[in-house]
Amino acid sequence: MEKIRMITPLVEMDGDEMTRILWQKIKDKLILPYVDLKTEYYDLGLKHRDETDDQVTVDSANATLKYGVAVKCATITPNAQRVEEYNLKQMWKSPNGTIRAILDGTVFRAPVLVKGVSPSVRTWQAPITIARHAYGDVYKNTELRVPGAGKAEIVFTAEDGTETRQTIMNFTGAGVIQGQHNTDKSIASFAHSCFQYALSVKQDLWFSTKDTISKTYDHRFKDIFAELYETQYKAAFEAAGIEYFYTLIDDAVARVIRSKGGFIWALKNYDGDVMSDMIATAFGSLAMMTSVLVSPNGQYEYEAAHGTVTRHYYRYLKGEETSTNPVATIFAWTGALRKRGELDGLADLCAFADKLEKATIATIESGKMTKDLVALYEGEAEGLNSDAFLDAIAANL
Repeated sequence: MEKIRMITPLVEMDGDEMTRILWQKIKDKLILPYVDLKTEYYDLGLKHRDETDDQVTVDSANATLKYGVAVKCATITPNAQRVEEYNLKQMWKSPNGTIRAILDGTVFRAPVLVKGVSPSVRTWQAPITIARHAYGDVYKNTELRVPGAGKAEIVFTAEDGTETRQTIMNFTGAGVIQGQHNTDKSIASFAHSCFQYALSVKQDLWFSTKDTISKTYDHRFKDIFAELYETQYKAAFEAAGIEYFYTLIDDAVARVIRSKGGFIWALKNYDGDVMSDMIATAFGSLAMMTSVLVSPNGQYEYEAAHGTVTRHYYRYLKGEETSTNPVATIFAWTGALRKRGELDGLADLCAFADKLEKATIATIESGKMTKDLVALYEGEAEGLNSDAFLDAIAANL
């Protein structure tokens, strides 16, 4: 058969461990037989990032700025154990943090719903989309191990040399310090993205922080959202019949659990990281969570919301059979292919992405799935290994 053509390449960011193995299998079984795939390839595997002093991560983000659409495999953010395991030069920062700092924007994460897998929160009837700020906070932090007694300070030196100092802690013994930052520009981009996305899907937008405790840092987020809403979006929200409201994160968590779903929950970087995992798991599985970074300049980076599935990778290296769920990674590819098709006016490419998603959902709804979903499925279910599940999707496709 004649393959579906592409014009502009996708930026392809390969990753680590079990998701790297699945990445290639998905391409071989579900994409390359049908699509004349054009990508600009970047190897973000931990060894190659170490070899390039992580320059490859920066290059991949800059390529996304150039081409507009990227698809990313899950990657390792190394800790001390990983530094030793991979014999790294240093403890490299999160590649996602680096990419998001360059692209800015907001990460939108939503669960993939299938019939037969009901949310563990019985009131939820519709997906909850997490809008996660993609810049700063703990992901761009500076940390210091305090060896003993002494005074820790925040010092800001203005361009004219004026210094502002504030004491963090008078240490009487050893401890740790962490410095975080964000910018008004990035917070405003986050707010614009959230308001625009809510209008595009006509869903209520909730935003929550802990401004009662963080009276300057978190309160700045609250104020920027409020100002932009009142001056630029209130009329449009009212015309669309949707609501924006702010509440403390404690209250928001309670409201979310009691809700029916069907809204967007905007959160700061770390809050969004944690709560998207909670939402995904409560809807079924973290492996069933879509994720797209949308920059304010119109670039899109699609990825799975989960990690590299290390435990399965170690089993795979021993030659053992694994049943790793590839759905989120498949949907990263379909999201990127669909967006590329939309931007380039390629209806066939968009249709292919739609059909691959339908084939994936139909396979699960027919009772064929990876073993993580079997215990959740309300009906007769066959737990397949990863290859058999991909083959079943390919047959449906």
